[in-house]
Order: sequence, then structure tokens, then C-alpha cells
Amino acid sequence: MYEIKKLNKISAKIEEVFNSNYQLGEEFTNPDGILVRSAQMAEYEVNDKLVAIARAGAGVNNIPVERMAESGVVVFNTPGANANAVKELVICGLFIASRDIIGGSNWINTVTENTAKTAEKGKSQFAGTEIFGKTLGVIGLGAIGRLVADAAVNLGMNVIGYDPFLPDASKLNSKVKVASFDEVVKNADYITIHVPYIESTKNLINSNVINSMKDGVIILNMARGEIVNVDDLKAAIETGKVRKYVVDFPSENVINSKNIIVLPHLGASTEEAEDNCAVMAGKQLVDYIENGNIVNSVNYPRLVKERVAGKKRTCVLFKASDLSKIESIKNAVVATKGNFGYAIVDDDNYINVDFAIKTRNI
Repeated sequence: MYEIKKLNKISAKIEEVFNSNYQLGEEFTNPDGILVRSAQMAEYEVNDKLVAIARAGAGVNNIPVERMAESGVVVFNTPGANANAVKELVICGLFIASRDIIGGSNWINTVTENTAKTAEKGKSQFAGTEIFGKTLGVIGLGAIGRLVADAAVNLGMNVIGYDPFLPDASKLNSKVKVASFDEVVKNADYITIHVPYIESTKNLINSNVINSMKDGVIILNMARGEIVNVDDLKAAIETGKVRKYVVDFPSENVINSKNIIVLPHLGASTEEAEDNCAVMAGKQLVDYIENGNIVNSVNYPRLVKERVAGKKRTCVLFKASDLSKIESIKNAVVATKGNFGYAIVDDDNYINVDFAIKTRNI
């Protein structure tokens, strides 16, 4: 019986993924796997049985990924499972930043007499602009960025996008122009950010980048708050360089600030996205526990191999520096990612590997 610990409330759909060989609960102290959403795991103590953590979402900033890798724990995420939900919030962000819909709604709800007449007289203060015909710059053309680009094209916008790791531009809408980072920044009326928060993207949007943007640009950030330097952004808002900033990551330095629209991290907060993330996370846990397959891991390489009838499977997590040792093993299928590697060996008997971080016989 495998024990799967839930560190957060997870969609009930997750129950459909696990069969009678699994138990799900919050009380387990020595689980085989963990399901998590936003719970902070920085101080989490790894037990001997733990083999994998599945994050029901794309970001893994709440998980000590490197420490887990060193302990032989594979960390999964669910890229794309909430992509449509985030896309829809971005489109909403375009509208609420272009037209003062929130301000207008708040104002009219304070009017208690002659409401219709007062609305007609006062609505001009909430006038805005249309997005049709404007240029949207998409920084990051992954699962979310591609959907945003496609939706914007269908809304009549000109779309230019940047992604240094774009594997296949043919998957993009043919009307989306792929350009350099500098070209996107300089030519866009609206800029939406869809890159992961890593060391190289911290403060990616700073004063130097903002200065090269169009006057009156609108910036949308549904990726991670730390990607934008808030002090630089506020200075640009004061000068009018930036017209509005929409951010889905509330913090003390953005709330109640001039021309900053703060959302309470609503990107993946739809029933559909929560169901999709839960099911995807659960399926990845099951496939790894039962078959050793790794698909969307952030700390170990992708490696998927069909089971061979009559063979016993040994799964080996190792340091990439030991690659030559694992490659010398007969029938080993091997992959590496950064400092870590993974191998699947199907043979008549289980194998022993004395240099492994962790070995599993399944």
C-alpha cells in the first residue's frame, strides 16, 4: 500500500487517479509521495520512503528542488494544466488596464440617488482605450504564452513574441511575429510576461528595459512578482512612461499603489484548472511509482520507457558525474539534467548500484 500525503487541499478529481493500492491523507509521517500546491516545504524533512513530490501547478518556488534531488526525490510539476485559466486572466487584464472598469464599478456603487442620470454624467472619467489594432508583446512563448498570443490575434491585436528556448515556431499562430527581446520591448503597446522565475529572470523588467519601451506602455505580470523591479516600475508610472501595471502576485510594495492593479493570485483559480493540475500531478506520481517514468520533472531528466514483459525494472537516480559508470551497465537507458541523472534498467534480475543516490526495484 502506497501512502500519498496531501500538504494542501487538492481537487476531489485526484481520487479518480489512484486505485486501491494507494491511500491519500494529510496525516502520514512516512509517505511514498507528496501532493502539494502552495505549502512551503523549505524545512520539510525527507523520510526514507519518499520518492516523489508532485506540485499541482507550474511554479516550484515553494519546494527545495536541489535538496530534494540530492535526497533522490523527484519533483514533478504540471506545466500547461492551468494554461487556459491564466490565459483568460491575461485577456481580462488587458481590458481592465485599458478601460477603468474596476474604478467605474466601484464609483457607481457609491451612488445611491438618481443612479442612471449620475452615471451618464460621470462615466467620462472612466473612459479608456481599445485593444483592437494595438501591439501585444509576449515575453515567453510556452504553454501559456502561446495561448495568450493566439487569443490576442483573434481579438484583432498585432502580436510579437520572444522566447530564447522556442523549440518549434510552427506551433504558433501564423500571425504571431517572433522577434528579439529588444524588438518586443520597444514596439509593444502592451507587454505580458510568461517566463519562469529563476536567477536570470529576477528583475528582468528594470529601469533600463522600461526606458526602451513605448511611452504609456501597459505591463501585465501573471508569471512571478519578482520578475519586475517594483521600485523601477513605480518610478516609470510617476513619469507616465508606464500607464498601468497588472500583477497577480500581491505584496506590500504593490498594493494601494498608483496605477497598479493587484490581483490575489487568481491565475489558476478556476475549477477546471484545479482539476487539471490535480489529475496531471496524480498521474505523474502513479506512473513514476509504478513504472519509473519521469515526464515533467524540474530536478531530474525526462525518461520514459515501456515495460518489457518478463523483465525486472531497476530505477537509478545518480549524480551526473557518475554518468560513465551507469552507461557501462547492460540494458541501461540513461538521461541527465544538470547535476543529476536517471537510468532505467530492464533485465532478468534487479541490479545493484553502489554509487546511486537512490535505487528502486519495481
